[in-house]
Amino acid sequence: MSSDEESVAARLFVSDPLTVGAEITFDADQTHYLRAVLRLGPGDALALVNGRDGEARAVIQALEKRSGRARIAAITRPFAPEPDLWLLFAPIKRARLDTIIEKATELGASRLLPTVTRRSNMGRVSLERMAAIAREATEQCERLTLPEIEEAAPLAKRLAAWPDDRLLIVADEGGEAPDALTALAPLPEGQKLALLIGPEGGFDPAERDQLKALAIAPLPRHGGAEVNAVSLTAVERFVLRVSLGPRILRADTAAVALLALVQAQGGDWRNLGPRGSELAS
Repeated sequence: MSSDEESVAARLFVSDPLTVGAEITFDADQTHYLRAVLRLGPGDALALVNGRDGEARAVIQALEKRSGRARIAAITRPFAPEPDLWLLFAPIKRARLDTIIEKATELGASRLLPTVTRRSNMGRVSLERMAAIAREATEQCERLTLPEIEEAAPLAKRLAAWPDDRLLIVADEGGEAPDALTALAPLPEGQKLALLIGPEGGFDPAERDQLKALAIAPLPRHGGAEVNAVSLTAVERFVLRVSLGPRILRADTAAVALLALVQAQGGDWRNLGPRGSELAS
């Protein structure tokens, strides 16, 4: 692939600033991926993102055994803020936890918060592993930012320190909550949101009672005119309970379903935007 072609053969997340003409260096893992896995070499083009400068097209200058270099030829996508959407999830078995991290990244979660509940089935939660999965998913889905990943913390601690401007949407399998489509329809534009997915065994009775005590009434449906971000989340009550249907979903399935519903209802799925157009060279 020649450097004057617009298509790229790979997409990598880097830490360097992205400016036209700048030289970017690759670490040993990135170099191995480009040289040994993708079989790329000098003159091939790739896309680079760093979470703050948009997306750039770069041309490989050299790929040695343990390091490489590329030079930025153009900025192809400007940086654009993404939805401020948190996902709280109970740590579960490794393969399904990997799925949650990967799919939450693809679906646009901005912060991932492992949250320990009384029925959590967890061993060690590896932040390094979660970060690596999120990074790979970011590269694959052509996202411009990496989600932040926090240390695991108990549910009670999360709730005690909850910010008073953020609504917590809880997937409630108890059958008492309104369906998610109805409950989410009145969400005002710009409302800060977080989603909470429980463990495979569900929340225990004490946790469910605590969430019920923090729950607000279902939001009124007035076309959004009488609902605003300030009135939604008084400090004392900030939980909106929703149902994901008549079937009991596994935790990873529930995370994908609720993220998709929120993004479709009030997220960035309708924001297609320009993709791949050269902005500077």
